[in-house]
Amino acid sequence: MTNPLIHAFFVGRAVAEIANEHLENALTDALSELGKFDAEQRERLRQFTTEVLERANREAASSSSGSTTTYSSPSSPSMDVQATVDELRAEIALLRAELQRHRSNSI
Repeated sequence: MTNPLIHAFFVGRAVAEIANEHLENALTDALSELGKFDAEQRERLRQFTTEVLERANREAASSSSGSTTTYSSPSSPSMDVQATVDELRAEIALLRAELQRHRSNSI
C-alpha cells in the first residue's frame, strides 16, 4: 500500500468493524443479563405471592370466627407456564451472547 489515503481508509474501516462487533457483544450481554434478571424477579414475585397466600390461608383456617375464606394459590398452570417462558427467554438471551462471543473469537 503505497498510497497513505488507501491505507487510512482500510484502517478506518477495520476500526469501525471492530468497534461495531464490540458494541454488538456488549449490547447482547446487557440484554441477556436483563432477561435473566427479569425472569428471576418474576419467579421471586411468584414465590412471594404464594407464601403470602399460604400464610393467609393458614391464619384464616386457624381462626374459628365462623366463616372461612379460602384463597386460590397462584400456582395455576398459567403462572407456571409464564415462569417457564421467562426462564427460556433468559436462556435464549444467554445462548445468543455465547454465540456472538464464539463468532467474534473465530474471526
